[in-house]
Amino acid sequence: MSTHYTPLAKSLHWLMALMVFGLLALGFYMSDLPLSPDKLQLYSWHKWAGVTVFVLVWLRLAWRISHRPPAMSASMYGAVKLAAHAGHWLLYVFMVIIPLSGWLMSSAKGFQTVWFGVLPIPDLIGKDKALGRSLTELHEALNIAFLLLIVVHALAAFMHHFVHKDDTLRRMLPGTSKP
Repeated sequence: MSTHYTPLAKSLHWLMALMVFGLLALGFYMSDLPLSPDKLQLYSWHKWAGVTVFVLVWLRLAWRISHRPPAMSASMYGAVKLAAHAGHWLLYVFMVIIPLSGWLMSSAKGFQTVWFGVLPIPDLIGKDKALGRSLTELHEALNIAFLLLIVVHALAAFMHHFVHKDDTLRRMLPGTSKP
């Protein structure tokens, strides 16, 4: 069994990482802008990218379930392995529930998502202003929690690389592979 992730797993990881960073940056930026055509365009792009992440996470989960990841470093002990597994699954959970919360929020606010301006995504719930405000707060809180989890994930990878000097980070880097 390889000690590295498959090229598809690596590609999905880094593609989604770039998309998530972009979505987080765009989301925090656009939320405080005054209402304008530019802000509405940014919201459309944000929703298109969010739907794309939502689709990609299901592809990534299917790949993850059908292709066993490489074993963790032998230097990792029980509690650390458990925390790593929990952290990875929490990342997947956030990549599912955050787009869902955004979809629900858009539905409650009465703004249908039209993926790439072509494919209308059905609203999940009816228009409800109060619920829309609550879902906005939930969406923002989930994103802040997700950002914190991403920071912990990255710090753990750097700790493995620079402190423990194991191959945990290298085995997910593009262009690296070992039998």
